[in-house]
Amino acid sequence: MLAGQLYNAADPALLKELRRGRQLAAAFNATDTADEEKKRSLLKELLGKMGENCTIIQPFYCDYGSNIEVGDNFFANYCFTVLDEAKVKIGNNVFIAPNVSIYTAGHPVDPEERNRLLEYARPVTIGNNVWICGSVTIIPGVTIGDNVTVGAGSVVVRDIPSDCVAAGNPCKVIRKLEKSENI
Repeated sequence: MLAGQLYNAADPALLKELRRGRQLAAAFNATDTADEEKKRSLLKELLGKMGENCTIIQPFYCDYGSNIEVGDNFFANYCFTVLDEAKVKIGNNVFIAPNVSIYTAGHPVDPEERNRLLEYARPVTIGNNVWICGSVTIIPGVTIGDNVTVGAGSVVVRDIPSDCVAAGNPCKVIRKLEKSENI
């Protein structure tokens, strides 16, 4: 799965890890919003890596959790969904608005392969100083560079270079940032 090859999504070992991730996410979501210590403890157990000053607003949904790495000063708002069958690496100073979805898993277009529960996964990487606006969808294999704003409602199907504002379906660069605008 992590090597990017077709894999059987019903494999017992994968299902065990999937249950673990979903149970921890469910426990996180059920925790009192004021209990910061318990929420942080659950996120540390769930995520593969968690930087300093990490905030995820409930509810948060993921598959494994262990394939998600977030840097320092990370903030994700309501209904952040990550299907982390491959690595999801998120840098420092990243802000995620409500209803953002990151998908690393995909299904073959061949119906026979798909009906055998075969899937593939491609990693997603998000750089530093990035703002992902509301209701954005990021598909498998995408890299978003540093100092990027992705506009609301975008569907990111290709890599987005550093130092720009991008938006649309499919998402594309709207303008490059001037040096003075960069963080």
